Amino acid sequence: MRHLDPANKPAAPRVATSQPDSWRSLSKFTPARIALGRSGGSWRTETLLDFRLAHARARDAVLKSFQWESMDEELRRAGFETFRLGTEAADRQVFLKRPDFGRRLSPASRQQLQEQCGKWGKRDLAVLVSDGLSALAAESQVVPTLASLLPVLVGAGWTVFPVFIIPFARVKLQDEVGAILGARHTLMLLGERPGLGSADSLGAYLTYQPGPDRTDADRNCISNIRPDGLPPAQAAEKLARLLLESARLRVSGIALKDTTTPLLPA
Repeated sequence: MRHLDPANKPAAPRVATSQPDSWRSLSKFTPARIALGRSGGSWRTETLLDFRLAHARARDAVLKSFQWESMDEELRRAGFETFRLGTEAADRQVFLKRPDFGRRLSPASRQQLQEQCGKWGKRDLAVLVSDGLSALAAESQVVPTLASLLPVLVGAGWTVFPVFIIPFARVKLQDEVGAILGARHTLMLLGERPGLGSADSLGAYLTYQPGPDRTDADRNCISNIRPDGLPPAQAAEKLARLLLESARLRVSGIALKDTTTPLLPA
């Protein structure tokens, strides 16, 4: 039998240790995933579990059912008239698989809207609200945003249609609704595609003289509306500024700039 020389005994395997990055203190200035540290050549367990939790929250936001009835009640309590419409997307699975269905009203809603036009007459602004890709965002941010925005516009002399609540809608839908109503402006508020840390982020898209020929270049967008991003009250202030300027200049999209905030601190 061969005997091993104790002097040639193989070294014990090295155990990976969890090491934070030396610049971890900078992470307090941003929610971005920086200075995550490592365990050997891999993520630390804490980092991996946090990533999986964020991914699960993002999936839940996309798949969550839109509690539009509760939003309707909140908006009415805040003093806003509402009106329910639907798209060609019959349910959430269809909405996710067929984005084009979310860009068009259902035939019944289109007819219903056309019948109401004479009753409402011409007005300045049509606001559309939808769950989009995060019902959580719409349910959390829409009411406080509109509660700060619409009184400013009404005080400036704007006339506003009822707030249209439209589940399973995409941004482009505002062009069809605005064209049917003959609205001067449309504003779409809907849940944004959730990131790994912003499952409750609302997006706002405004368009001057909406119509079928409008493209994304004709819209202005304010994104990341949420308490940990751009708070609803500040978003409403920025939206009011853009809408008032859009009405004055009669443009929107790439022709309309928000010049009130410096790009860099003085």
